[in-house]
Amino acid sequence: MARLTALLGAVAAMSAVMSAAVFLTAAPAAAHDHPSGITDLVTPAVVRLEAVSHVEITLLDHIGELKHVERSYDIPFASGTGTVVNPDGTVVGLRRLAVNSDDVAVYAANRIFAEHHKVKIPADYKKHKLSDDRLNHHLQECYPPKTDTATCIIDVTTEITAYPNVTPASTDGYKVKCIKAGPDPDDPAVLVPLTPATGVGMPTAPLADKVPDQVGSPTNVAGFLGRPGPDVQHTVTIAHLGQGGGKGQTGRPFGDPEKKVDEPAELGAMADKGMVGAPVIGDKDGHVIGLLIGGGKEGKMLGIREVLNVLTQAKVTPRRGAIDTAFEAALARYHTKYYTEAAPGFQRVLELYPGDVVAANLLKTTLAKRGGPEDQGTKQLAAPPASSSRPLWPFLVAAGVLFLAAGGGAYLLWRRRTPDRRTEELPPPLATGPAFDEGASQTVVVRRSQPFQVVPQQQQVLTAQEGPMKYCVSCGMRLGAGHRFCGYCGHPIET
Repeated sequence: MARLTALLGAVAAMSAVMSAAVFLTAAPAAAHDHPSGITDLVTPAVVRLEAVSHVEITLLDHIGELKHVERSYDIPFASGTGTVVNPDGTVVGLRRLAVNSDDVAVYAANRIFAEHHKVKIPADYKKHKLSDDRLNHHLQECYPPKTDTATCIIDVTTEITAYPNVTPASTDGYKVKCIKAGPDPDDPAVLVPLTPATGVGMPTAPLADKVPDQVGSPTNVAGFLGRPGPDVQHTVTIAHLGQGGGKGQTGRPFGDPEKKVDEPAELGAMADKGMVGAPVIGDKDGHVIGLLIGGGKEGKMLGIREVLNVLTQAKVTPRRGAIDTAFEAALARYHTKYYTEAAPGFQRVLELYPGDVVAANLLKTTLAKRGGPEDQGTKQLAAPPASSSRPLWPFLVAAGVLFLAAGGGAYLLWRRRTPDRRTEELPPPLATGPAFDEGASQTVVVRRSQPFQVVPQQQQVLTAQEGPMKYCVSCGMRLGAGHRFCGYCGHPIET
């Protein structure tokens, strides 16, 4: 057992040294933060929002023959960009994308009167007058607000559709409704899905807790200029924060520190094209710091605190899900050029959320670069140790010395524990051992033709007391006077 313990100890010591050497030379790289300018954390959660007012109107014609004329009109009134903040599909956007500020009941009254009575009335949101007093009276009674003498029965509903950033493009999207919004068109709004997403849900965007204070801080604005599809991908524009606050509808202006681009006008034009409500992404960590508002020649940013306040009022907690966890881990490896490690992560994202445009594009790039000259994982495995790193040979030498020392110690211990075979083969009287006690009753071994027998030294052969004392010439035993043979060994007395 002692020998086994020694050998095991030697092997364990050698293994520890070798493991330490391998760890120091082949340890994986430490985790990296996301690099500056990243927008991929947000773009999977960007959606296209389209709002339509649906009007059902019935005209009660009392002028001629009593008749009920029914019409329905779908009136698109807004399109822009929203951001998913919860895996169930909850979106933050702007009030203008959820609530029609125009009175569509007036529009419907103008349309139905012009079509039925064959008169010229503009199809707009203004109340008009006709030269015919009777027709004009009926027209004015058709306009809202509704009265007991109304000539029109009008029902207005709003339908808001969110189109996610997926491939193949979703032709129907999913329906959402506004549950909370500020009073002004450019105030934030919270839209929840009529049918929440099931399973792991949808990708979400991380929200910051404040807006950077520094003037000139770089940002990115990501949104859609049209309904997502093969020919319409998300658009990303670079912008910089200008001097100002960011509260309410006034917003915080944009401004190029180098004065090369008129960023307010540029972003205002993009807001008019469909990017209004788009997330403004901080350059530091890729989190949403606000929403794009305004239009025309003045694009601004609504700060994230206003968005968070409306979410709180709506009792909606922004939350990230399993898709985001897998995507962010793969994205960190991708941006640090560890393509071999990033590929399985993007594949996992597509298993959880098939059709994710951003993950699919990144996976395509990752697979093309995996194992190539840019792949840092491949470089780390193939490259020799850097001159500035610890050399491997001292650890190998130490391991060899330790192994030899352990082996030599085990051998010496084994030799010490092993008895001398030559000593084991000698008869007991000649074996090495402690010296005899002189006062003890020592035993004597006598050779004879018969098997050995041990006789106590004090034992004597009784003989007659008469005559001279005689002894056996063979074994030395005392003989009796009448004995012809030795009583002990049988040797004849007379030879």
